[in-house]
Amino acid sequence: MKLPALLTSIAVLTPAALSAASTVSVVAIPDPTVPNTHYLGNRAPLSPSPLIRLPIGTVAPQGWVRRQLELQADGWHGHLAELSRFLNKQNNRWLSKDGTGDLGWEEEPYWLKGFQDCAVLLGREDQLREARVWIEGALNSQQADGWFGPGEGRGGVATGLKGRADLWPNMVMLFCLQSYHDQTGDPRVLDLMRGYFRYLLSVPEDQFMPGYWPKMRAGDQIYSVCWFYNHTGEDWVLELAHKSHRAAARWDQGIANWHNVNLAQGFREPAVYSMVSRDRRHLDATEYVWTKLREIYGQVPGGMFGGDENCRPGYTGPRQAIETCGIVEEMLSDEIMLAITGDLRWADRCENAAFNSMPAAFLPDLRGLRYLTAPNQPQSDHVSKSPGIQNGGPMYCMDPWDHRCCQHNAGHGWPYYAQHLWYATPGNGLAAVLYAAGAVTAKVGDGPGTEVTFAEETRYPFDETVTLSLKTPKPVRFPLFLRVPAWCGKAVVHLNGDRVGVKPEAGKYVRIDREWQDGDVVELAFPMAIDLTTWTRSGHTVSVSRGPLTYSLQIAERYEREGRTDTWPAFDLFPDSPWNYGLELPKHNPARAFEVVQTDWPADNQPWEANAAPIRLKAHGRRIPQWQLDERGLVMEVQPSPVRSAEPIEEITLIPMGAARLRIAAFPVIGDGPDAHDWELPEIPKVRASHCNDGDTVAAVCDGKDPAASNDHSIPRFTWWPQRGSFEWIEQDLDAPRQVSHVAVYWFDDTGRGSCRVPAAWRLLYRDGNEWKPVVNTSEFGVAKDRFNVTTFAPVTTDALRLEAQLQPDVSGGILEWQIQ
Repeated sequence: MKLPALLTSIAVLTPAALSAASTVSVVAIPDPTVPNTHYLGNRAPLSPSPLIRLPIGTVAPQGWVRRQLELQADGWHGHLAELSRFLNKQNNRWLSKDGTGDLGWEEEPYWLKGFQDCAVLLGREDQLREARVWIEGALNSQQADGWFGPGEGRGGVATGLKGRADLWPNMVMLFCLQSYHDQTGDPRVLDLMRGYFRYLLSVPEDQFMPGYWPKMRAGDQIYSVCWFYNHTGEDWVLELAHKSHRAAARWDQGIANWHNVNLAQGFREPAVYSMVSRDRRHLDATEYVWTKLREIYGQVPGGMFGGDENCRPGYTGPRQAIETCGIVEEMLSDEIMLAITGDLRWADRCENAAFNSMPAAFLPDLRGLRYLTAPNQPQSDHVSKSPGIQNGGPMYCMDPWDHRCCQHNAGHGWPYYAQHLWYATPGNGLAAVLYAAGAVTAKVGDGPGTEVTFAEETRYPFDETVTLSLKTPKPVRFPLFLRVPAWCGKAVVHLNGDRVGVKPEAGKYVRIDREWQDGDVVELAFPMAIDLTTWTRSGHTVSVSRGPLTYSLQIAERYEREGRTDTWPAFDLFPDSPWNYGLELPKHNPARAFEVVQTDWPADNQPWEANAAPIRLKAHGRRIPQWQLDERGLVMEVQPSPVRSAEPIEEITLIPMGAARLRIAAFPVIGDGPDAHDWELPEIPKVRASHCNDGDTVAAVCDGKDPAASNDHSIPRFTWWPQRGSFEWIEQDLDAPRQVSHVAVYWFDDTGRGSCRVPAAWRLLYRDGNEWKPVVNTSEFGVAKDRFNVTTFAPVTTDALRLEAQLQPDVSGGILEWQIQ
């Protein structure tokens, strides 16, 4: 990642701009060497800050962003104490003086991180009081050696770190405490961090940061170390940043882990550490991981990637999903990266996830959420979608009671987004980077500074215009930086009615440095054009965007109650209209196939709802009848475009994919030329078993995916779980009667992780008419792990084989692959 030159062009000034002694220019980033004397950026020797986060409360969101916060506060997240057992105050470790109790790990600070900030932004005093209970609990939990938080054995309740300090939940709570300090200036926060960081420095290197989660997310701890240093100037603490980086997963050497949230959160660690190291290679490492991940698993619309729970080889198409946790952590990473680098690519990336993925993860009233959201997801119910989606269980159900980590953590997405709409800049200026209605009130200018307010009027991203109106008690000179989105090549900026004398450049800032007057008005126009993206690695599917919004087929959504309480129900969503369309596009200038239709703005200020979307696209498509849902309600994977279809052309409607909880956003393309394909129904293996775990599939035994080991969790599997110590069977039909003489079985055995083992014994039978007869064996029935167990027998002619297994006592078993020859 190479930083472009700071200054691209200087204005040829208009008469109005000259009269106000304005300098207008286009810059790639604000010059970080110029200080800001009003807000805390990085102190030396940390790398200087091109953008500086403003204290919470400086930005007051309005419009649809504020509406999301209100819905969240009134919805599942604001009432999570009623829904989550982890927020039970009785005997909670986070509220205990000595850190002992029954519960207390990541869930409480995960929830508090969004709950507290949402309450501050909305001025909800009752919720602020509730947040303070947990803040006080954390502040009062510090031990004599500096440790704070859950302290019974200091091993996280969800980890095996008995007697070894689990640093992960404290990393999250430090973010909560920093936000609280922003609001109050309470010196106890710095006192706690000082004691805790000295404790961490005292831990021997070989005992420091044990366990899985802290290593993957160590960048959060380094971020807090830098925050503390910037507030205190105590340089001893910087050694803890070096120590944390040494113990961290090696994101600076490539992709360190394939868990989707670790990816969205952990990739920023090298860049965060670069503030301390000032080594360009660490910034480059973060950019490399982000880019490489998208090259392999992010060839889909929506700004995210196919992580399900973990990214898996071969599972790269648009039906693969992302955790709601992953979406909000990606947004926060982008916001942090924007401050570290000033590079506006991170603003574009943040908007892509925020607009096109996050809203659809929640019910429109934010009274429920789902664990996983995918670009192509035409049904979203409680039935397990595994193994097509890695996670078993009701991961697609909209449920306020479920989805443990996302249920607590997802609430920080909108509050942190709202706080990062504006940044302070070097030279005592301001930068508008993520456009939304509201206001920013901040100090600008030299000396003691002047507190000014920019009122922002816009319905961006549904609208092309942004108006900034200044209120200042006196004239004051400062630079104002205005982001031009990378997708907009024809932006226009007016100052007090006159067009500024530079041509805005996509992906850069327009910088206006002048003596500002009360009543000054800046008007921004971001013309939005239709843009089509072909995802060559996802079957040459096409997605349709207009400005920062990507569009999905509008599918009629039928909500069906799926239990829970009358006050807080869960819902399955089913399609009530056809969804299996391919786009009919002209060969030349395909963008002209779309008509933009603007409708009334929703009265409740919630545009992220399928029937209320204020911008829609009219298009044409043909149905692909063979494209169906599988037996579990999971959309079948896309097949290569162009696709033949004899169905009639229909007019279809597209809505912003953030408003579509049922969605097709990666479209096949219809064609009839020599390169067009017929869509084929996948062959359904004829496999039956005495029992199959809900999260597994009998089809896994003959899907042709060879395991790397018996504990391979990256490919589909078949298991008899939770049957234990029992006699079980599985049958496989052949396409037609044929002669067979040997089989190869690769057993599933997750020793060290689960309770499946190779069987105690097994045998093989073949079907002869209506009878099952044992084969005449000429070799042993092997039960070795980590390889195919080949059994040969006297040749038989049959149309089916049956494998019978006696499971070991007290454990279950399963098969990764069963080959018949």
